[in-house]
Amino acid sequence: MRNDHTQTIQDYLKTIYDLQENGKSATTNTLAARLGIAPPSVTEMLQRLANLNPPLVNYRKHQGVTLTTGGKRAALEVIRRHRLLETYLVKNLGYQWDKVHAEADRLEHYISEDFEERIATALGNPGRDPHGELIPTIDLNMPDDPALPLSSLRSDDKATILRVRADDSALLRHLESLGLIPGARLEVVLYTPFDQNLSLRVEEQPTIIVIGVAISNRIFVEIKTISIWEANL
Repeated sequence: MRNDHTQTIQDYLKTIYDLQENGKSATTNTLAARLGIAPPSVTEMLQRLANLNPPLVNYRKHQGVTLTTGGKRAALEVIRRHRLLETYLVKNLGYQWDKVHAEADRLEHYISEDFEERIATALGNPGRDPHGELIPTIDLNMPDDPALPLSSLRSDDKATILRVRADDSALLRHLESLGLIPGARLEVVLYTPFDQNLSLRVEEQPTIIVIGVAISNRIFVEIKTISIWEANL
């Protein structure tokens, strides 16, 4: 059942979910920074969300906020619409992957439940969006994610990129120029522990590239066995 929460409430719930899924604390200050809203206004909204019947968040002053079961479902509903829209924009309307986030942000609050499911059906009910992010199921469950951060790999590890966590257009264009996109296979040629840089050989790229943790923490991969790679690299 589609929720009828306001756009502002949906943005709060989606942001809280995103922070928690990435191991970050959803505090007043972190939410204020992400949403571009003054901390006192954030506190007021969190108190309002906690006092709804049923409540959408669990909030205690100075201890951050977590989503209730209802709040999590509402957040996943918005995330599902957002990621389906991004996929539709890329696959059906010819958008580049670095251009869809802002468009989906605007549209996610306004499409009907019927339109959402027509998009899903037309796309073949995809499991991931253009950035490789998992799409919540129709019953609002988030599938398990086997991905590991690229920053956790070491020399001689081989992997396939599953997803990229980035909504910055310039960063996405940079990653694409390096061949670091979902589906790309790579091998760690060298890991240097002092600066945590990774030297990578990426399929179809002519040269070895070097990236730091600012990038490798945003890329998530599935480690591949050596036998797969021996025949291809």
